[in-house]
Amino acid sequence: MSFLDSLENNLKAMEANEPAGLDDRKRKEIERDRAFASAPWAEKLKRAPYTQTLMEQASRAGYQIRTKMNFMWLGDTLRLEARGHRFELRPTPQGIAAVHLKGNAELKREAIDLGGSPETLLKGWMAVLTDQKSADDAAAAQSLMDEE
Repeated sequence: MSFLDSLENNLKAMEANEPAGLDDRKRKEIERDRAFASAPWAEKLKRAPYTQTLMEQASRAGYQIRTKMNFMWLGDTLRLEARGHRFELRPTPQGIAAVHLKGNAELKREAIDLGGSPETLLKGWMAVLTDQKSADDAAAAQSLMDEE
């Protein structure tokens, strides 16, 4: 073993024994435990008719206001995106949480029932998107007026 290999191994061993390394390990254990506890809810979310109905209704509602809805699965989380707003269905150990986001800021969080209808949940998000569309349209009209 060369001197550099020995030095590298010693540095790695010292880093592993640092308190930050212990905090990192604990954080990873907590994340793993949380993922394990929410796994049954994640599976229900992926397989529930609620999810398919939500995506269909969101697509229809987006078409009506001429807004493209983007759907994506990020691990166990279903994300809907439109006009700079995000709406995520996140499995938690207690159930499924619906989270409304603008950028990285969380605006609202609520628990949902996969046995119910996604209509009421979607209405709230569509109201936000309609307001954003109105603001975007007004800004576009203003910029056209400024060009003239």
